[in-house]
Amino acid sequence: MKKNVLGFRVDLIDFEGALERAVEAARAHKNLHIVTINPEMIMYARKWDYFARILHDAELVIPDGMGVKLALKFKGVKQEQIRGVDFSLKLIEAAAANGFGVALLGAKEEVLQKTCETLKAQFNNLNIVYAQNGYFENDDEVVDEIAKAAPQLVLVALGSPRQEVVISKLKTRFSGGGSGSNNGGDKGKGAVMIGVGGTFDVLSGNVKQAPAVWQKLGLEWLYRTLKQPRRIRRIFPTLPLFLFRSIIEAAREPRS
Repeated sequence: MKKNVLGFRVDLIDFEGALERAVEAARAHKNLHIVTINPEMIMYARKWDYFARILHDAELVIPDGMGVKLALKFKGVKQEQIRGVDFSLKLIEAAAANGFGVALLGAKEEVLQKTCETLKAQFNNLNIVYAQNGYFENDDEVVDEIAKAAPQLVLVALGSPRQEVVISKLKTRFSGGGSGSNNGGDKGKGAVMIGVGGTFDVLSGNVKQAPAVWQKLGLEWLYRTLKQPRRIRRIFPTLPLFLFRSIIEAAREPRS
């Protein structure tokens, strides 16, 4: 099942269902682009057609942002919020349990290395086949390197929309397209790919998660903003405008 929010699909699926779908795709080496959608991404995609197409083409769109959960609630839909950090960690746990190769892309070098060390200590069988920080200029070179490493799970921590753009290029590469010298050679060797934003900062211990009570109340965004005031420019006026438009859309939509 699915529901549109301001013109963008959100899959109505619970945490376990999304995880099961991802594991099945990884086992079958099938491309599965998972978007952890939030209000900022939706509002940005309404202005940039290329980014909008990437979101529309994603195989699985899960509601990461509390604002998206509220937008669905305005329409009478009770949907679980699937936090990107929690979901990413479960994907990594599943990868270790199933012997999937994992690629990590993004963040500062020291954060990336600490993330690798922490994850390997937590999951003894984790097979990290590729790791690259987020400070690179040539997307095509990195995409080629990842494709050659043939991971079954790719986590991209470049921030949105850049991480989704890189994933789109990687998906094309796995499908036999792209600009690499081995075009077509990786066809059929797809991967589960997910944009994870600042997740590596959390997994490495560089940034603390919001306390459980803040998460339960859906106020993680406020906690992070109080800790990182520079985020205010990202949230305002984007979030209030998103909620306002979502209320208007819900009011105009006939209820079944």
